[in-house]
Amino acid sequence: MKNSASMAQLLLRFSLGIGFLLPVLDRIGAFGPAGTPNIFWGNWTNFVAYTHQLMPYISLGLAWYFAFAASALEVIIGLLLIVGYKVRYAACGSFALTLIFALSMMFFLHFRAPFSYSVFVVSFSSLLLASFPDYRWSLDDSFK
Repeated sequence: MKNSASMAQLLLRFSLGIGFLLPVLDRIGAFGPAGTPNIFWGNWTNFVAYTHQLMPYISLGLAWYFAFAASALEVIIGLLLIVGYKVRYAACGSFALTLIFALSMMFFLHFRAPFSYSVFVVSFSSLLLASFPDYRWSLDDSFK
């Protein structure tokens, strides 16, 4: 059973990590322009506008900085989870970032939005990942 738990946490790390990196690539237009099938933002301007929609109490100019900070954190957290370095810290960061995102969606879009996109599932999965005592098949495990 220990092996299946280790495999589950490895797959959870990878899915969370990739789940952070792919949207950032979408924001910078790596998958194509806005309007292309399966592209949510397609460019940075659309993502800043979405960030402002989730934070209507700040100016559009300030939304740019929050969009940048969120994207930078997503890249850092995503890479840390994939390579397995400082997994517990990355998982806690993932939990906090996605919880803030889910609550913003719930209050400023629609109460169903974070459930429709499973943002709470991602958030609490990150919390579960942070609770593991060790992380097999990770750099953290190699440095023990």
